[in-house]
Amino acid sequence: MGSLPHIVEDCMGVLQLYSDGNVFRSNDIDFKIQAIDDNFVNFKDYLYDKKTNLHLRLYRPTKPSINKLPIIIFIHGGGFCVGSRVWPHIHNSCVRLASELQAVVAAPDYRLAPEHRLPAAMEDAVETLRWLQRQALLSGVDEGDDARLNGGAIDYDRVFIVGDSSGGNLAHHLAVRFGSGSKELDPVRVRGYVLLAPFFGGEVRTKSEEGPSEQMLNLDILDRFWRLSLPIGENREHPLVNPFGAASPNLGAVKLEPILVIVGGKELLKDRVKEYARKLKEIGKNIEYVEFEGKEHGFFINNPYSQDADQAIQLIKRFMLQNSLTFTIL
Repeated sequence: MGSLPHIVEDCMGVLQLYSDGNVFRSNDIDFKIQAIDDNFVNFKDYLYDKKTNLHLRLYRPTKPSINKLPIIIFIHGGGFCVGSRVWPHIHNSCVRLASELQAVVAAPDYRLAPEHRLPAAMEDAVETLRWLQRQALLSGVDEGDDARLNGGAIDYDRVFIVGDSSGGNLAHHLAVRFGSGSKELDPVRVRGYVLLAPFFGGEVRTKSEEGPSEQMLNLDILDRFWRLSLPIGENREHPLVNPFGAASPNLGAVKLEPILVIVGGKELLKDRVKEYARKLKEIGKNIEYVEFEGKEHGFFINNPYSQDADQAIQLIKRFMLQNSLTFTIL
């Protein structure tokens, strides 16, 4: 008789892969925080891709202080393996962004590994922008519930992509995919990308990766996420892992919208993110790198109402103002 199925990969009990290929996902996660009920922001879930049955959560300020609201696409993290728009820390972060930045925030789910390995998540990120494009093309047309973004209060000319961790990885690849001007998405115009500690990798270790583990993150977890999410047979030099790997596109030939990169000074990913920003700067890209001294991975997402989060919000607000034709910086 063969042995009983046993766990071969365990992501903190939230996700477990068994030897027979079955996957267990826990519905009983002990989040140490609760979802915030903010009277200044309302939200609702919508189906954005019928083929994959994927939803997004749309947040809107209840009493906006400006006439036309910019749009933020917020892509959650989780190593491509875990995470959801309904998780409380992700929800709370979107509430904070919508309220403080006076923006409509769309937070999409995407297919997760190992059931759906890369590039599935990337395909879903692209489909999110296609969904937004469909809403823009419907503007002013009475299409019932599908017209949820229509009307004069939404500015499709001011769209920003904000990605956390693996979401930051996806944000980078969206920037490369759609290039400067995002003409393929017309009338949607992406003005810039904010990468919160993007989850990049490579076969050669960096100093910070080999350094002390973080409170909630270590190198074993990072490697496990890559093993579970990469296409079978691929390694960490895959183009979706290493933006400057041998098989990755020549970014010098790609016109990119402005990028803001934010990372914690104590993150395992810090050196890789810093090198990413340095290389893009060297080839003439408009990129700003900001490091929060002493902070670990997810410092904004895990506590979006902290003083550090306040500073990050101000950085994002300034970035949006600088890269929006609607505003003039005095």
